[in-house]
Amino acid sequence: MADTQQDGVIRRKIAAIKALLAEGGPGADRSWRLALARAARDCLSLPLEVTSLSLHHRSLAELLELPPQQALIAVLQGPSEGMGLLIISPQVLAAMIESQTLGKVSTVQLTGRKPTRTDAAMVAPTLDAALEGLEQMLAQEADLQWAGGFRYASFLDDPRPLGLLLEDIDYRVLTAEVSLGLGARQGSVLLALPADGKAPMPARPTPGPEAQLQSGLAFAQALAEQVEDAGCVLNAVVSRVSLPLHRVMGLQVGEVILLQRAAIDRIHLEGLDGRSMIDGRLGQNRGMRAIRLTPNEAQALALPKAQVFEAITGEPMRQTG
Repeated sequence: MADTQQDGVIRRKIAAIKALLAEGGPGADRSWRLALARAARDCLSLPLEVTSLSLHHRSLAELLELPPQQALIAVLQGPSEGMGLLIISPQVLAAMIESQTLGKVSTVQLTGRKPTRTDAAMVAPTLDAALEGLEQMLAQEADLQWAGGFRYASFLDDPRPLGLLLEDIDYRVLTAEVSLGLGARQGSVLLALPADGKAPMPARPTPGPEAQLQSGLAFAQALAEQVEDAGCVLNAVVSRVSLPLHRVMGLQVGEVILLQRAAIDRIHLEGLDGRSMIDGRLGQNRGMRAIRLTPNEAQALALPKAQVFEAITGEPMRQTG
């Protein structure tokens, strides 16, 4: 039963990831948020925050029902004569116009009016800047195939001609709810583009031989630094003694324990796992206590005689023939 439930959870997670990838993934989502905010900042000096954003597939019939009343409908032209829409709600349009004419976003309630050609001309550079920013940020992502290459072409103040103007195909619709002028006005911006992208797939640059070599050298250097900085702990064991647990628990300060078979010429160096690494002899070097390393029996059996001789004497073994 538990295995069945776990399998169901895994399947739901995989399905959710597949659905996300099918909708374009986080590339278009994140990039359109940034592109809108940067275009408003750079072109209008207008603070814009995307409070929510959704991506859906819509048919042409569904798309025609999306424009709100008295919205500015910007017609976009893209690769292979593809056409899309950028629909700006009246609140967003008013904030963009007020920012250019008044230098600030007003909080006065809007009076209903249709957008004009002058309105479209005033916001067109900002729309193109947002579309160009989206394209640049998707330069190395698959979403560029459907979201890249579109620019402002003309505008409509009535959605009724769209049924004749646009192709009867599926569209990807990015709906952004935005806050402008630090909350002075809120509205929506809809970007609708053909679902089947007509732009070429982005070309991913392949690193040249020099870049690959530098990358390999950098990795080797970083690995060497990590290894050299790693700590190594060795325990010097003079002798071992076994005592019953009650005897160990009863040890007192100053008590003497007899170490049998202890000798300064026979010291074992062991790792943290207790495995004997090498033997040594106790001595001194430049007034400090030191251990001269000597191969133990296991090493002597495993190593060639020449290596054993060199390990003990520090000099290569001469060959005699």
